[in-house]
Amino acid sequence: MNDILKARNRRTFLRDSAIAAGSIAGIAATPPAMAFALAPQETVARRAATLPSSSPSLSRQFAQWVVGLRYDDLPAAVIDRAKGLTLQNLASALLGSQMPAGRQAVKFVADEEAGVRNGATIMVDGTRVTKAGAGFANSEMMLAGGKWDTFRMLTHPGTAIIPGALIAAETEGASGRDFITGVAAGYEVMERMAADWIPTVMARGFHAGPVFSIFGCAIAAAKILHFTEDQVHAVISLCTNLAGSNLESRALREGAAVRNAMLAVALAKQGTVAGGEAVLEGSAGFYHAYAGNNTGELTYSFAGATHTRLDTLTADLGKVWMFLETLYRIYSFAGYNIAHIDVTAKLCEEHNIEYTDVDRVEAVVNWLETQYPSPAFPTQREDVGEPRRGSTRYYSAYGVVKRSFPLLAGTAEPPEVLELMKRVAIIPSHQMTLFGPRITIFTKDGKSYTTQATGREFMWDFDEEVRRIRGVIPGLPISAAQFEQIIATCRDLDRQKRADTLVQLTLKK
Repeated sequence: MNDILKARNRRTFLRDSAIAAGSIAGIAATPPAMAFALAPQETVARRAATLPSSSPSLSRQFAQWVVGLRYDDLPAAVIDRAKGLTLQNLASALLGSQMPAGRQAVKFVADEEAGVRNGATIMVDGTRVTKAGAGFANSEMMLAGGKWDTFRMLTHPGTAIIPGALIAAETEGASGRDFITGVAAGYEVMERMAADWIPTVMARGFHAGPVFSIFGCAIAAAKILHFTEDQVHAVISLCTNLAGSNLESRALREGAAVRNAMLAVALAKQGTVAGGEAVLEGSAGFYHAYAGNNTGELTYSFAGATHTRLDTLTADLGKVWMFLETLYRIYSFAGYNIAHIDVTAKLCEEHNIEYTDVDRVEAVVNWLETQYPSPAFPTQREDVGEPRRGSTRYYSAYGVVKRSFPLLAGTAEPPEVLELMKRVAIIPSHQMTLFGPRITIFTKDGKSYTTQATGREFMWDFDEEVRRIRGVIPGLPISAAQFEQIIATCRDLDRQKRADTLVQLTLKK
């Protein structure tokens, strides 16, 4: 969490960033393998990624599906995940409300916008501001809290989708079922748009998280607000204009995406913005702009291929749920490191391995996990150089020494971790699954013990999420009893008359 806070404390958005201009939105608003794949140096005569001329555009297909989606269409596992991820992100907002970046965001928005008549509520604080302002502040608190969700390593959908969905629910007086349906639609559209393209977008200097999450946020809100097909299409079109986030700057992320999503929703609601039909796949559309082409050429690939097809974005919508790949980033550090705690700890428990027994540790990982944020310009190398606090080697050693990791900051660091991390080797592989390291512990008696993670260890059900997230209760700004009310409301969200009850339950009493 310290690394997160340091990065976010460097921000100067309060005085001189362009987000102040975004307040117009409030005025208007009355587990797959990853492998290296260099794109071939060939002309873009390949048109396999484009849709047949007789097919509706991608945005139309998404819009038709979103409008037609009903709560009764959702599989039980999708409903369960929507409830759990809502709880996870609410917990993160509660924690983040006490962090410098969270407090700064709330103060900025409240100072600028407090007292509006038709707006939305800043969680924990309770101030009524514009919808865009509330979205920005709530997202920033979730980011500051560090308890995110993760989709394919580099995106954190809930930090944008949940704030947007809650604002729409508060505006509409939406039921828990409508909220869940909107959340599911937002995650599914965003993750389908992002899935194959995340490393390629990152390699062009954009942060894929905000670039794609603006769509998820806006889709969730549009669904909850009962938009028509034309309005949903307009939202997607507007988001192609408003998406962004730069890796060199890193000053604004999902908070700005939510603010811009609320602008897109407000304009689309007016019905005055149409937008081109091929806004995603067109020759000057979203994928050409952010990925460098609309023909499916990939700079780096999750699946090892050098090419994908845009028409797969909408294949089997509602039948195959990519949403279920979303995992819980329960620890407040880089998601690609979380398995090194739990998988290593379990291996030690199974074989009764103590720190004093260990000679060395090897972890074979997906190679892209060793070059964050992109092999095009890595700022962190996990496989070379001296080990450091917060590195993959550090967390592997922590898993051995403590067999767990604290959910809250402030726990004393065991000196054994700093010693053992010097004897941990990280081995990149082009064949390893994402978030699924192969851990081998070599003991001093000449034996070795190996386990292979699946990459799905942090994709759990609501009951497991409750068990794990309760560990943050001592660090919350509300009472344990009040947090238990949030848990109970999330559990029974499909029976709640108003989903925005969750917002009220975050307010300090």
